[in-house]
Amino acid sequence: MSKFNLPATRLIILAAVAGMIAGGVAVYVRGGLSGNDGPEVADISGPDKACEARAEMAKAIAAKATGDVAALLPADPPQSLAALAFNGPDAKPMSLKDFTGRTVLLNLWATWCAPCRAEMPSLDALELEMGGESFEVVAVNIDTGDDTKPKKFLEETGVATLGYYRDATLGVFNDLKKRGLALGLPVTLLIGPDGCLLAHMNGPAEWAGEDARRLVEAALGSES
Repeated sequence: MSKFNLPATRLIILAAVAGMIAGGVAVYVRGGLSGNDGPEVADISGPDKACEARAEMAKAIAAKATGDVAALLPADPPQSLAALAFNGPDAKPMSLKDFTGRTVLLNLWATWCAPCRAEMPSLDALELEMGGESFEVVAVNIDTGDDTKPKKFLEETGVATLGYYRDATLGVFNDLKKRGLALGLPVTLLIGPDGCLLAHMNGPAEWAGEDARRLVEAALGSES
């Protein structure tokens, strides 16, 4: 068994914990924090209309989500997430639009999220194996405050390959929450090279195994 594999029973327990955390996050973000586009979600009807053409593709890709990643759901309907904003590894503002042309597995995590701690090494392993010009795991930390705790977390969990993406404002989480995509942490989204959401998942998964590899290969194959 790979050192990154999580026993099925442990994942079930972590998923339950994620559910409890979801309630805690809902209370935490209710205190007036807004999404990346302020109190109102930006008008993205144009990009969303274009993404709707990806509906059948989204269903086909999600159908490949079995075993360790079976909780992944198809986007219904696909929508543009290109405007989601956070800071890059150089600490400068960026958005998913900067990944145009590359399939992205976007993951939101925090240091106080126990399932995130268990999941992070497998995300790191997936990036090490499959990351490149066509695909990247973009793990965005949403802790408020400075970088001390997040960087210590990554060191403690042995993460060495993932880029250091951050949003200390909770804006990216709030935006996904408004869209009904983020119930708690961790939350993971599969996004096509055009910025269209293809599939999403709340809760942890084993991302270093064969099931996740087949899913990513299916997503990349659909774009060829």
